[in-house]
Parts: sequence; C-alpha cells; structure tokens
Amino acid sequence: MPTYTAPTRDTRFVVNEVLDLASYGDLPGFESATPDMIDTVINEAGKFCSEVLAPLNRAGDEHGCTRNDDGSVTTPPGFKEAFQQFREAGWGTISAPEEFGGQGMPHVLGFVIEEFISSANQAFGMYPGLTNGAVSALLAKGSPEQQAKYVPKMIANEWLGTMNLTEPQCGTDLGLIRTRAEPQADGSYAITGTKIFISAGEHDLTEQIVHLVLAKTPGAPDSTKGISLFVVPKVLVNDDGSLGERNGVSCGSIEHKMGIHGNSTCVLNYDEAKGWMVGEENKGLAAMFIMMNAARLGVGIQGFSQAEAAYQNAVAYALDRRQGRALTGPAEPDEKADPIIVHPDVRRMLMDAKAFTEGFRAFALWGALLVDLTHKAASEEERAEADMLLGLMTPVIKGYGTDKGFETAVNMQQVFGGHGYIKEWGMEQFVRDARITQIYEGTNGIQAMDLCGRKLAQNGGAAIQAFFKLVGEEAAAAKDDETLGPLAERLEKALNEQQAATMWFMQNAMQNPNNLGAGAHHYMHIMGIVTLGLMWLRMAKVAQARLAEGGEGGESDRAFYEAKLVTARYYAERFLPDAGALRRKLEAGSESVMALGEEAFATAA
Repeated sequence: MPTYTAPTRDTRFVVNEVLDLASYGDLPGFESATPDMIDTVINEAGKFCSEVLAPLNRAGDEHGCTRNDDGSVTTPPGFKEAFQQFREAGWGTISAPEEFGGQGMPHVLGFVIEEFISSANQAFGMYPGLTNGAVSALLAKGSPEQQAKYVPKMIANEWLGTMNLTEPQCGTDLGLIRTRAEPQADGSYAITGTKIFISAGEHDLTEQIVHLVLAKTPGAPDSTKGISLFVVPKVLVNDDGSLGERNGVSCGSIEHKMGIHGNSTCVLNYDEAKGWMVGEENKGLAAMFIMMNAARLGVGIQGFSQAEAAYQNAVAYALDRRQGRALTGPAEPDEKADPIIVHPDVRRMLMDAKAFTEGFRAFALWGALLVDLTHKAASEEERAEADMLLGLMTPVIKGYGTDKGFETAVNMQQVFGGHGYIKEWGMEQFVRDARITQIYEGTNGIQAMDLCGRKLAQNGGAAIQAFFKLVGEEAAAAKDDETLGPLAERLEKALNEQQAATMWFMQNAMQNPNNLGAGAHHYMHIMGIVTLGLMWLRMAKVAQARLAEGGEGGESDRAFYEAKLVTARYYAERFLPDAGALRRKLEAGSESVMALGEEAFATAA
C-alpha cells in the first residue's frame, strides 16, 4: 500500500531560507506571512494532505467516477467528505484576494498547498485546482457584476469552476472550434456545442459548477480571431444569489482514461445553455490564456508531485527489500542479503529523483514568488522584470517539470522491479497519473515552441538576456568558494551551452523555421537543467552558511544541510553536463528530422 508524507522540512527550507519570504514583509499580502505563520500553514497543510487525502488516492483510482442515468456524476468514496474538510479549513482561499473572501497571502504558500495536495491525491486536487484558473480569468476580464456573482463563492469553494476549450475535431488549434453562441434579447447568449476532455466537468462535490467556455458568435472570423469567452453556470443564479433552474449543459459521458480516475473528465453537451460573454467579443483567447497560464504552472507542480510521491515509496522499498550483496562486500553480514539501496544503480535512480524533486520544488516556488512580485513588487520596474521572467519560465515549469516528473516516476517504479508493475504496491498509479501532465494544458512540444518561438524573441530578447545575466552573476560570485566553486563552474558551462544554443537559433531559425521546431524540445530541457542548477547553487549556498553557523537543530539539522551539499554536487556532476549533449542535438538541425517522405513512415506489408 503506497504512502505519502508531505515534505514539510524541505519546504520550510526553501520558503524560509532560500526564498527568505520574510524579507518581503513590506509588500502587500506578505506582512502576515511571518515565519511562524508560514510554518503553521506548511505543517497543517502537510498534515491534512498526508492524513486525509493520501489514503483516498488508491480508492479513487480503483473506483473512479460514476456517471448516473440522469447525467449526474458521483465521485469516489470519501472524496465528498474530504472536500468538505478542505473547504471548511479554507485551504483554497490562502492566496486568493481578500476583497473576494480570500486570505490574500503570497502565492508561494498557495503553490506549497498545491504540491502537497497533488502528491497526496492528484485527481482530488484537480477539482479545486481548476477553479483557481477560472477565478483568475474572471478577475482579469470579467465585469464587476460577473465578479460579484461568481468569484466569492468560487474562492470559498462553495462553487467550483472549469475551463472548456477542446472539441472532438480540435485540440491545440482552437480556431477550429464549432461551439456557437447566439445573442439573446436579454443580453445573454445561447451556447450550443460539444466539449471534450473537461476535467471536473460534472461531480457531486458542489451544487454549482461555473464553466468558462470558448465559442464563436454569428459572423465571427473563422479563426482564433473569432473566439469569445463565456461564463456558463451549471445552475442559473437568481438575482439574490440563490440557485435557480438547471442550465442546458449536461455530462454526456466520462472519458475512459489511463489515469487520474478519481477526477471526472467529461464530455459536456451544451444545448442552448444560457451564458454571458466575459470580456470583449472575439477576444476570448486572450482571456482563456490567463486561465491556461495559471493551469500550466499548476500542471508543472502536478508532474513533479507524482515524482515526489513515487520517490518516497521507492526509498522505503529500497531500505527494506533485500537482494544480493554490496559490490564492496556484505553491508550486513548477519543477514542473507543486503538491502537494495546498497547497489549503485539503485542509488543512481534514487539520487536522480532526489536531485530533481528538491531542485524543482525550489524552481516552482521561485516561480510562485515571481507571480507575487509581478503584482506586488515595490516598483514598476521590479514588477515588469518579474512578469518578464515568469512568462519565460512558465513553459519550462510545465514542460520540463512534467517530462522529468514522469521519467522520475518510471524510474521509481523500476526500483521495485517486478513489484513495481503490479497494482498492489501502487507505483503504476503514479506513472499513469503523471503521464497526463505531459499532455494537457498544451502538450510539451507546444510548451517548447512557446518558449522558443515566442518567449525568446519577445521584447528583443529582454527576458532571456535577464535570465542569462541572473545566472551568470550568481555563478561568477560563487566560483572562488572552495565548496561552491565546482558547482558554480559547471553551472557556468551549462549556461554557456544555453547561450550558444540561443545564438544558433538566431542564426538558423529564420531561414528555416523547422530548425526551431526540431530543436525546441532540447532547448526547453537545456533551460530546465540550467534553472535547476541555479536553484541548487542557491540551496547549497544557504546550506553551507547554516553549517558554518553551527545549526540550531542539532544533528538532524546538520545532516539535512550536509545532504543538500552532497545532492548539489551530484546535480552538478550528473545533470549539468547534459546541457552540452542537448545543444549538439539541437545544432543538428531539422534536415534528417524532415528528410523522409510521409509515405516512408507507413509499415510495408
């Protein structure tokens, strides 16, 4: 039976010591985020996720969701009761704006909670998680009336929300959508069409579900320039805020999926459902991207959260499972065999997982801090720089985080050998659940193209130049340090590889856009490697300082910081060199990728 314990110690280290959240106390929303409050939130969220949500994860996978004859959906056993506890505790309100009933605390703490929830029970976490994106879109583009009607109850999780993009004939190319929005005399629109792959599209956790739906009005351009966004509640809302008649939207079926069975991924049918336009006509894609960018950050967290859960279980198994002897001689001569953690190849997989999960946690929480600074930094210049870096990092958090998250979950399954392939141990669920994260909210190939095709060149390359400057300066400052120097030097070399890859794109992508397309995935991974290298340099710097101070927590604290330094060295030696190989792949260009005729891919009889 798989288990999960929220990594509260490591999270406190990142939030309090690496990000030093308390140092931002003069900014709006940060004043209440004192070290004591931060520790309380982290510890209590960890306890809730470990004790309430994690035990439901396997049952959610086995039972799944059930569509009833009347089109309603029943969630797995225990989900409804757990959601009631989640709502009453206010976990969904942590970083929501105070004027709409939220607690207004930093997004960093909201991301902490998202990680714990997703590691404990990814399918459960998707119900409130998607609501955050819907709220973001309504706050950015909705009218004051729409905000007043929907947002407070959504923030309180009395109502939940969804995003409706995909249709049977289109996924990424949203210009192909067919859902229609016919204007009505009362200012509303009649929405008709079919949407697929709608996570949390119908369920029994709340009475109301607020759908944000992409559709086209009559005469709109037959492209992405003709898309509008509509708010379409499952149940119509009366003038006094109470719920009225059921709207014309229903669940046609639940998708049969590889994983996340505890979440109801629905086909939704709209039959002249009453909806209201959000923002301007034909400007719906811009509004939806607000949701999608929020969701992409959340999906990056999902990908690495499955790696974290799988890693914890693989460590426990490696410490307990006995097989063979250590290559250097019996580790435990009194036993018939040694625990498999003594074997270098098992250690390699576990160290890869440790280096990735701890490094990516720091990356994701730094991304969350950028979200906060985008809105709350003291100067316009600081806000603009944070926004610029966040835009650059978003596809990397989503794409690199989920690619490596899935790879890590697979490797942790490998630690179990044959036991990892059977359901009893739960490892195959982590693999199946992690797999979707590479696909939805824009496949990782789309993320790579967004990074390389749009973000690198934006504003004359200002964002990537700011990133190069940031990494370069921090690496240079640490190069002369005896402990940090080797890591800093390897990070600098990896950065040089990224800079060379960027220059190659500049010289070769314009004349042949396929060169960009063929190398974008490699570039995204180079940037992920370099960014995690920066995170490990920052963590190693803090750990070294704490050890020099003598530590306040005794031997357990010393062991924690010493492990950080060892893992940082491992990352430098085993991850950072990959940047060079990826650059050489990228510089091979697109010729061999695109050389074969289409018919050559078909299997000959």
